[in-house]
Amino acid sequence: MNEHLQGAERAEALSMLPRLLLPWYDTNKRDLPWRENTDPYRVWVSEIMLQQTRVEAAREHYVRFLRELPTVEALAACPEDRLLKLWEGLGYYSRARNLQKAAGIVAAEGFPRTAAGWKKLPGIGDYTAGAIASIAFGERAPAVDGNVIRVLSRLLGDGRPAETLKGAFFRELEPALPRARCGDFTQSLMELGATVCTPAAPLCPRCPLFPLCRTRGDALPLPRKKPERRRSEMTLLLFCRGDEAALCRRGDGVLRGMYGFFAVERAMNEAAVRAFLQEAGMRAFALGRAKAHKHVFSHLEWEMTAYPVRSDEDARTLRGGAGAAHTPFGALEYFPVEKIAREISLPSAFRWCLPLLQASAPQGGAEK
Repeated sequence: MNEHLQGAERAEALSMLPRLLLPWYDTNKRDLPWRENTDPYRVWVSEIMLQQTRVEAAREHYVRFLRELPTVEALAACPEDRLLKLWEGLGYYSRARNLQKAAGIVAAEGFPRTAAGWKKLPGIGDYTAGAIASIAFGERAPAVDGNVIRVLSRLLGDGRPAETLKGAFFRELEPALPRARCGDFTQSLMELGATVCTPAAPLCPRCPLFPLCRTRGDALPLPRKKPERRRSEMTLLLFCRGDEAALCRRGDGVLRGMYGFFAVERAMNEAAVRAFLQEAGMRAFALGRAKAHKHVFSHLEWEMTAYPVRSDEDARTLRGGAGAAHTPFGALEYFPVEKIAREISLPSAFRWCLPLLQASAPQGGAEK
């Protein structure tokens, strides 16, 4: 492959993007609910949901979210527990919290009309600010995300690190932005990266930029350091009493403030769980069948084993067990299992335990 385009050739290639991409976008864009209009609230919600979330997953949540919270005022006034329940399944719950913080500001002061104004709000960086300002208000503001970096790096044959390219493309795109339909141009670049210029198998013959493309069929690899994930083992104890189960809010760290189950920060077999509970002071209990599960975060892997623990005793009165850090017993709260399933926001890291709770019916008495 030849050296990447530079100087005047590079600027000329970028200047041709609007007239090549906009007609292609008009014909090939996907029918997505957030493209029905350019209302700034709807655009904003969609852009936050699409951060680190697949389009298909975001589509379902977007429709449901706007049905319940159709205005920025409704979002600002929504109780946090209900907001997190609506966000359930999207992950990265800090996005929802920042969205609500920003909604309070916007409800009081109005919508910013520029990328610079959007960047002042919680949870909004360069890309999101540029995307909202261009789509909702037509500002000639560049929006450079991973899709755009991939498209332009291949177009120009530029294999420099993604961190370097992001800043370079942000500067270089600005003079190439069209004076009309800037929002559609922003979406056309993202659409091309999502549907044609894909990471592993680009559909080059279908690409409107193919005649210009420096790589022309070669999937130029973007230098990317694969994050090393830290692995943690834990045992979850699902305390059940009657038709209720115990949850607790997590402290600092991963999933801070979200509900989860009692966790012991080590792997335990059935005998170790029995010993732990007896040492903690639980006299009579029945253990359900264990289930193992692995949950992967961007930087962390949790290897979990869950044990339903059915007892008439109140787990909140137990004392600390030995051998590993664990959830404070006093932090537990009991809720009806059906309420946990229907109303409480339970992260996907723990939601797989729900069938265990629902299947854990009383067995005719607890055992020692």
